[in-house]
Amino acid sequence: MYKNYIKKYWTQFINSLKRRKKSQIFFSILKYAAFLFLAFCAFCLLLFFYYTYDLPQPEKFTESPFIQSTKIYDRTGKVLLYDIYGEEKRQIVPFDQISDNLKHSVLASEDARFYQHGGVDFQSIVRSLWADITSQSKAQGASTITQQLIRSVYLNNQKTLGRKIREIVLSIELERRYSKDQIFDWYLNEIPFGQNAYGAESAAQTYFNKPASDLSIAEAAALTALIPAPSYYSPYGSHKDLLLARKDYILERMHELGYITTDQLNQAKNETLTFAPDTTPIKAPHFVMYVKQYLEDKYGQDYLQQKGLKVYTSLDWDLQNFAEQTIKDADKQLTAKNANNAALVAIDPTTGEILALVGSKDYFAKSYPAGCDAKTNGSCLFDPQYDVATLGQRQPGSSFKPFVYATAFKDGYTPSTILWDTKTEFNTYCSPDANQTVDQYGLKCYSPQDYDGKYRGPVSIRTALDESLNIPAVEALYLAGVKDSIQTAHDMGITTLNDPNRYGLSLVLGGGEVTLLDMTSAYGVFATEGQKIPPVSILKIEDSNGNIIEQNNTQPTKVLDTQVARQISDVLSDNAARTPIFGAHSPLYIPGYQVAAKTGTTQNFNDGWTMGYTPFAAVGVWVGNNNNNPTKDEGIGLAAPIWNKVMTKLVSEHPVQNFTKPDPPAPGTNPILLGQFPAGDPPHSILYYINKSNPTGPAPQNPAQDAMYPLWEYSVQNFVSTTTSEQQTPVPPATPPYPPTPTP
Repeated sequence: MYKNYIKKYWTQFINSLKRRKKSQIFFSILKYAAFLFLAFCAFCLLLFFYYTYDLPQPEKFTESPFIQSTKIYDRTGKVLLYDIYGEEKRQIVPFDQISDNLKHSVLASEDARFYQHGGVDFQSIVRSLWADITSQSKAQGASTITQQLIRSVYLNNQKTLGRKIREIVLSIELERRYSKDQIFDWYLNEIPFGQNAYGAESAAQTYFNKPASDLSIAEAAALTALIPAPSYYSPYGSHKDLLLARKDYILERMHELGYITTDQLNQAKNETLTFAPDTTPIKAPHFVMYVKQYLEDKYGQDYLQQKGLKVYTSLDWDLQNFAEQTIKDADKQLTAKNANNAALVAIDPTTGEILALVGSKDYFAKSYPAGCDAKTNGSCLFDPQYDVATLGQRQPGSSFKPFVYATAFKDGYTPSTILWDTKTEFNTYCSPDANQTVDQYGLKCYSPQDYDGKYRGPVSIRTALDESLNIPAVEALYLAGVKDSIQTAHDMGITTLNDPNRYGLSLVLGGGEVTLLDMTSAYGVFATEGQKIPPVSILKIEDSNGNIIEQNNTQPTKVLDTQVARQISDVLSDNAARTPIFGAHSPLYIPGYQVAAKTGTTQNFNDGWTMGYTPFAAVGVWVGNNNNNPTKDEGIGLAAPIWNKVMTKLVSEHPVQNFTKPDPPAPGTNPILLGQFPAGDPPHSILYYINKSNPTGPAPQNPAQDAMYPLWEYSVQNFVSTTTSEQQTPVPPATPPYPPTPTP
């Protein structure tokens, strides 16, 4: 019914149009178009007056606004760690007293068409939009120098339509009123360069101890590289390498635009930049920078500058001071072993609060070798400002093993389960005698060794983990599964290892990169019997009036079975079990206290780790070189002494608290999982008795269906044959018809 009405009226409308003359239709359309155009013009005019009636006068750009600085405190609120902004440093200089090198580098980097556009570069906007669309990202910017000046002085960085319209209108009007040189002059005297330095003159004095008129091409490019994100690119922070890379990019742009010659380009790239020492008062610098980055990401620099916040952090200043001094005291012994840097993290696992964080052995020391920090190739053995604790992705060595064994425990294996520490090949297309190098597909064979090159035969998981035996650990990873083990690590707080297909069986020996902060936090999950709380650095934030605008209310999440966590803690705190390797009084042992600990050493001794915890504290220590050069010792000799001193301080100031023992095995548990084999049976690998996909279920009817079984069985029989002096060596089985395992 309704369709008929609509059709009727639509037909009448079309017929009426047909009865009109074409000229009448044309003039009607023209009339409405003219009306819409006039309305649009009127709207634009009103918009223009709305946003420009209070356009700032020139003197506005040379006034220094009042700043209420944001202060960062320790957990007590009594120790001031850092004043984010403090007193603004600015020195206005005439346009002709600013180096042409700086002017050219700013133009090349920020607005190459500054002297051609009228305040808004529509050509750059179109190019930026196209680049964003084609790259499916928002990496391109199109703000002109004029727009940046308006935003810096008169607006804010909120990304709203109203602010953008105001910015565009004000930019056009500012260019109408004032000359290009005047606007550029204001810009160079206004913009922030970090370290409380505003304007070119203060920046030149702060970073290079010279006036802006004397800046070299390379120095000018380095200052310009700071403009987009002064804190992030600071030469005194952890991203100095990115600053230098951006400096080189700006030099290339200057060359493309004809500001410098090829010889000048090469000379500037090779110039060694000597930055002035950072004189900003700061305590616990790497921790403060970690907090500061969070604040800037969440609130923005403008908000922090204007609101005068009070930030109460989780830091225990007494422990932080002790940790820093402990690392400094160990420096002589470490450098003698070619270990030039160290980092430490201490966390309260019950709350996730970071109690201490040391990102390098001395934030205020000079890089080593001298001048290495002026290069972009990562050649520093020691980089003082780089925060290894939160940013350094390093291989953890054997300290990753507990995550794999925890995954195995989830599947039903126990600390008593027997694995074989024998010469074993883990690539199913390589010879089982483990003497082959590459398989028929060109993939590497994989036959890891223990640290001492010995083979111990059947060992329990407890022994394998406490003595840090590698071959049983690789077997455990195969049984537990690489992807499942990575998932366990992720559940517990490891934020890296995000490409599971990249990793093979060497993962259990530290074949993936992690951060010290993640590792310490994840070990804390064992301490809390499976409860995870992500690292917490801020307890609360108050505004200038004392109102709480942010407070930590993080709640724990259960990510690991209680019994699994207790099993790991029971093993890692078993000093008797690790005594055959480490000795009864190693740095992992603290008399009178039950402490769980694990060391880690990467291939070629590149990294030394010690991770450990009690029910109320988790401490992680890394020792090595920034550029991955090898050291001359293992984690037990490098990181463990530092770990011991800090952990001893923590436990001695806290009531004694021991781990809860795991429950005994449930009735009916498969005896094989408890390390009990049928009486009279000849030795076999665990795959003879256990179905990998269902370890708690019945024994496999045909063990050879598991591609790894022939290799493991051969290694066991060969070990037994060798140790009993039998003359006959088992014949290698035929290559099973299974696809090759990924390269470990």
